[in-house]
Amino acid sequence: PPCPQPSLAPRTAGRTSGRKIAEFQKIVGSLIELVDQLAKAAESEKMKAIGARNLLKSIAKQREAQEQQLQALIAEKKMQLERYRIEYETLCKIEADQNEFIDQFIFQK
Repeated sequence: PPCPQPSLAPRTAGRTSGRKIAEFQKIVGSLIELVDQLAKAAESEKMKAIGARNLLKSIAKQREAQEQQLQALIAEKKMQLERYRIEYETLCKIEADQNEFIDQFIFQK
């Protein structure tokens, strides 16, 4: 019986299969790289968002503190206005008393 000659089909199939595997690995590697880049970009955006949120909280706290300071200043100014009003009324009374005294003194002469 003649010896069968080895077929080239298995070798060719093996090479083609090897190329396909290499191509698949290359595609998968590219995909993994792309996913890593997207993950880094997402993490970066997440950190930016956290920073912006913290900044807004900080600004809100500053405004709240400023509002409290202004409320305290308003209360202080209201008290000062009341003191000035009382002082003005007292001075008006003193002026009226002095004018009355002057008028009485002039008429007595």
